[in-house]
This record gives sequence, C-alpha cells and structure tokens, in this order.
Amino acid sequence: MDQLSAMRAFVKVVETGNFTRAAETLRMPKATLTNLIQRLEKHLQTRLLNRTTRRVVVTTDGALYYERAVTIIADIDELDGRLSQAQTEPSGRLRVEMSGAFADWFVIPFLCEFYQKYPDIQLDIGIGDRTVDYLKENVDCALRGGEPADQSLIARRVSEIGLITCAAPKYLDKFGTPERPENLEAGHSFVNYFVAQTGQVRPFVFRKDGREISVAGRHWIAVNDARSYVLSAVAGHGIGQLPDFMVSEELEKGTLVQVLDDWTTDTIPLYIVYPPNRHLSNKVRVFVDWLIRLLAGIQPAGQR
Repeated sequence: MDQLSAMRAFVKVVETGNFTRAAETLRMPKATLTNLIQRLEKHLQTRLLNRTTRRVVVTTDGALYYERAVTIIADIDELDGRLSQAQTEPSGRLRVEMSGAFADWFVIPFLCEFYQKYPDIQLDIGIGDRTVDYLKENVDCALRGGEPADQSLIARRVSEIGLITCAAPKYLDKFGTPERPENLEAGHSFVNYFVAQTGQVRPFVFRKDGREISVAGRHWIAVNDARSYVLSAVAGHGIGQLPDFMVSEELEKGTLVQVLDDWTTDTIPLYIVYPPNRHLSNKVRVFVDWLIRLLAGIQPAGQR
C-alpha cells in the first residue's frame, strides 16, 4: 500500500466531506480513492470514517489521525518544495478569490507581466465577497479588504485603502453640503455598505484634532459590492465613504464631490489570506510575492 497516497486521500475526504469531491480534487477515480481508504483502515486496524448514503462522518480515531496526517503531509510537501524549487518552474492551476473591484483595478490590468514570468501557471480568479470554504473549494489564497472574520485563516497584511466622503452634485444641490459630521445625522441620507457575512452596516468614522465621531445615519440603500457602492453615490442616492482608488476619476470629472475633507477617515486594511493547514506551493508563493510587490505602491488618500 502507498501509505502517503492513502493519507492524502483520507485528508481530502475529511476536508471536502465527500468521496466524490475528494476524488475530483485529487484527479483520481472514485473507486481508487475508496480502495486507498479501505486499505489504510485495514493497515491501521481501525475505522477512520463512517459512511452513509448522505454523508461522511469522521470517527474519534479518524479525527486524531487527520490532525497528525495533515502535519506530516505539510512537512513532506514543504521539504519537497524546498529541494525542487531551484530546478522546477512554478506551474499548474492556481485558484484565487477577490472582489471585483480588486480584480478590475489592482490585478487584471497587470497580469501580462505575471504571465510573461510564469507562463505555466493557470490562474482561476473567483470574483466576489462571498464566504468561501477554502478547503472544499480548493482555494489557494484570497485578497480581502477588512479584518478577516475567520480567525482560523492565516492572514498577511499587505496594504491599505483610504476612504473619501463624497456625494453627487445633484444630491448636494438638493440637500445641501454638510459642514460637520454631526450634520449628517439629520437631513441627509447615506449610501451604506454592509458586510455580506454578517449583514452589519459600517458606520462613517471621522477624526480631527484628537476627536473621533462615528455616525450611523439613515439610509434607503445599502449594498455589499464596491462597484455598486460607487455607482449608488454617483446616481445621487446619498453620501458615501468610498474607496479612494475607485472614485479618483469621478472626482476629477465632477460626477462626485468630496465633502468634509478637513476630517480624516478610516482606512481599510488589505490582507492576503490562506486556508489553515495548506502548504504554500511554489505557484502560490510566486503569485503572493508578485501581488505584494504590485500592492506596495498603494497609499491611502491623505498619506500620499
């Protein structure tokens, strides 16, 4: 029995919760995977998984074996990767997740440079801010804005984004231009952004001369997509605190006007996150290094 292959098969079944998905991820016939698990259980003289027609449940022995197997496989992959890194060009499928705004502004326009250097990497980018099951969906890494909600993820802070408080001229003509943050609580409407995972609306925060004011005004529209957030403000639906890299052109054209510019606002941290217990292969390492270099030039408004 190839015990290492059997261990990999077992770990993938636990992570995906399904024999079929595990076989697809490992690119082997389901019958082969099933046979590997059966031989492993026979070798260990214990049942690792309880199978029913609907689901797979890890036994107590299986849970203990999984914890050690993940560490052993990661150590072997790390050793193999370090020894072969100098001789092997990064290659294969790389699955990345990020919002549409990050993809459109930060990544896709510059991918030719990446492909020229690493032509054997196939990059699959999942677009959106949805909650991702990294293990089941075989996602290698993600670029996310804001503090990671899942504390089990490995997160590396790589940059930050500034926010600019602004509104459309037609909105300001109708409702007036606020002179202080307190003015926003009466007579004004917000365009709000809510976190998809929690549904919570992010308040507007302002700072000046040691003071901090948090305003949670009324809104009649809130979205959970950055591009829709900007478009809602441009359409005149209210005042928004918008990502600076997305509104610089709108401010130049005059379709948006900055307000309360003598107050500073929060910044949004940018993180590259990895699933736990996942070995960073060469292809992941080179992409992350390239992305960090790409994002290094980003400076929030007010810090340029």
